[in-house]
Amino acid sequence: MCTVIGFELSGAVVIPSPLKMGGHSNTGLPSGHRGIYSRYAVSTLKPPAGLLSMPHSPDFQPPALLQNAHLQSVLASVPPRSSGVRRRAANFRELSADVIVDCGAGVRLLGHVALNPGSGNGRMVVMIHGWEGSAESTYMLSVAPLLLAQGYSIFRLNLRDHGDSHHLNEDLFHSCRLDEVVGAFGWIQRQYPQMSLSIVGYSLGGNFSLRVADAAPGAGLAIDRVVAVCPVLNPAQTMIALDRGWWVYRRYFQRRWSNSLVKKSDAFPARYSFGKLRSFTNLTDMTAYFVSRYTDYPDLYTYLNGYALTGERLAGLQVDSTLLLADDDPVIPVEGLADMHVPAALRVQRTAHGGHCGFLQDLRLDSWLDHFVLDELER
Repeated sequence: MCTVIGFELSGAVVIPSPLKMGGHSNTGLPSGHRGIYSRYAVSTLKPPAGLLSMPHSPDFQPPALLQNAHLQSVLASVPPRSSGVRRRAANFRELSADVIVDCGAGVRLLGHVALNPGSGNGRMVVMIHGWEGSAESTYMLSVAPLLLAQGYSIFRLNLRDHGDSHHLNEDLFHSCRLDEVVGAFGWIQRQYPQMSLSIVGYSLGGNFSLRVADAAPGAGLAIDRVVAVCPVLNPAQTMIALDRGWWVYRRYFQRRWSNSLVKKSDAFPARYSFGKLRSFTNLTDMTAYFVSRYTDYPDLYTYLNGYALTGERLAGLQVDSTLLLADDDPVIPVEGLADMHVPAALRVQRTAHGGHCGFLQDLRLDSWLDHFVLDELER
């Protein structure tokens, strides 16, 4: 048995080269959704020419053995690194207290706050995890002790139905539930008025972070800075990457999502029964099924566009923000940048390597990303 990204697989797992990924034939596409593939399919290996003028960060140069995108993505979150991160974060986790966040409209989210035990710097970082991650995700626990040591207080926010929070709200999570996350920031701001707030988000959490920052002026939020790591740019392209790329990612997310839905049905058995979960073989069909039955969106395309960062979505962004992408990210195609209006407040940083939220800088599996986040918060 081999453990990969948090679940067990039978037999050997071969980590492929990214150079063998990214074909775009129409065979094996999810039934009924070939239009989304023909419209949004891209090669994750060849950024558009305009993006090539954006400089790469000169600081991140992993050794040759860590230049495989899948190794970066996987090794960042499994033992031995994950167990070492948890050991080093033990004191930080002891400082953290569970809180229930009143987001308004009857919505409650679960958070974990660690107030700086020293004099602190008067700044609080609100951290948002990725889809089917949680406040206990390795990337969160890796950077949090470093930030705490530099004087920050840390608030780790679980999105709806993430972490141990399925019982808090009857309706299901989906990625367009921005209002409740904005409401959570309003609650945090009222609870800690002496703190200036910054946001650090990963993957889908990075997407939420930038949308919260965009909404901040209208919501009366004072956000100092945002660091978005590998944020979802074009959700349709990300879904294609997951369904067409290395099967490990698709299987991981389907299993994590299915387990989450089982917890939801256990919490609200009178409302939910997800007997069809085993019949889905890809994320596109699974997402379309839940969009049609459990959201107000008329179809999959409308839903995916509802949380895309493409087009003019961030044109009004006023909060100083940094967006970090790796060109070889197997989950977030860098091509999404070509369809984005990049406002003056948004600084885009690219690296040639790093995978998805990996950015391991040496064979000890030390994180370059943690110090990047700190440096961006200190800018």
